[in-house]
Amino acid sequence: MSDINFKEVLLKPIFKGNPVTVLVLGICSSLAVTVQLKGACVMALSVIIVTGLSSFVVSILRNSIPNRIRIIVQLVVVALMVILVDQILKAYSYAISKSLSVYVGLIITNCIVMGRIEAYALGNKPIPSLLDGLANGAGYGLILVVVAFFRELLGSGTLFGYRIIPQSFYDAGYMDNGLVILPPMALILLGLIVWIQRSIQKDLQEK
Repeated sequence: MSDINFKEVLLKPIFKGNPVTVLVLGICSSLAVTVQLKGACVMALSVIIVTGLSSFVVSILRNSIPNRIRIIVQLVVVALMVILVDQILKAYSYAISKSLSVYVGLIITNCIVMGRIEAYALGNKPIPSLLDGLANGAGYGLILVVVAFFRELLGSGTLFGYRIIPQSFYDAGYMDNGLVILPPMALILLGLIVWIQRSIQKDLQEK
């Protein structure tokens, strides 16, 4: 793969072709797991791993998968990766696994995972497919982290559970904004990110 294609595969899903802000995929989980930055980072890493490995495995099997059962095979591969990630989380970070609840398991239905398998992995070699999956997962994760950063900071005054806003601010009358941790505010923040990106990338604006 040429250097130009290599850069496009890695960078486009993170910025210009972000799966959340441009393709509007994975919105539900983007809103559901962004109350705390720690949980958002874990979810982001989980999706990166699942998307990358699923695309890699399906690409290896692409020439031996009958077209009529390709969706079933893809679901089996994705489900296997999700189960492995879920079990690792339960073994090494049970508290976070419990806080993410069903959302890790629902990665199997994430449009980004299946979308990249269908759009890229089935027609490309394993290494490019792996990179494409990792990059799209990273693009998704970037949005999760940005939204979670502002929601936790403004809503709880913390980051990763550690107090960031000084106590002197509270003594002076500052109050955490409880609205920020409610689901509607996650949608508003995501909308602001989309607006900023489309303001910068003129080619994304509708004619």
